[in-house]
Amino acid sequence: MWKSEGQAWLLCAALVFAAMPGHAQAPASAPAGPPATVAFDTGGSWLGFEVRTRFGQRMAGEFPRYEGMVEYLPDGRHRVRLRVATSEAVIPDRPRYTAWMRSQSFFDAIRHPWMEFVSEPYAPQLLRDGGVLKGRLDLRGVTRDEALDVAPAACARPGLDCDILVAGSIERADYGMREWQFALADEVRLEVRVRLRETAP
Repeated sequence: MWKSEGQAWLLCAALVFAAMPGHAQAPASAPAGPPATVAFDTGGSWLGFEVRTRFGQRMAGEFPRYEGMVEYLPDGRHRVRLRVATSEAVIPDRPRYTAWMRSQSFFDAIRHPWMEFVSEPYAPQLLRDGGVLKGRLDLRGVTRDEALDVAPAACARPGLDCDILVAGSIERADYGMREWQFALADEVRLEVRVRLRETAP
């Protein structure tokens, strides 16, 4: 969803993203139509963010509600789409900080309850070898190009047999979050761990 105040997204992630054997390329004779998709396994995935204060305090939060999928494009590349509910962002055991994160000062969740990340098409090898995942992040009504770092996979089928690990960061000021500059660092860190469903819906 995540630079972090969002760059999970960092999304994410965030995000994200999977290479599944058997879906690398559509047959040449396949009729044109919507790309095949595989959804995130929301029970096995996790999206988080972190903001630090100017005094060294670390505030780590989570995005418990999100919708993600990987599209398998006809040319053999993949694309990730991720929607994250900023309205349900939470800092565990810190209700006051949670309310502040959802407020107009930060995610402005009443007016902008979702942030969205759509990646550029990428080669499936990216999930196995690691690298940069580029895309467009929409947060608080602002859309910007962002880049996330995908870690090399620890297994042959990333997303199925092991997590897809994605991290990145965003600058708060880029998305209109300019309050509390004296107290909060501008960078928001994002971390995404993705698991995919075994088969397409």
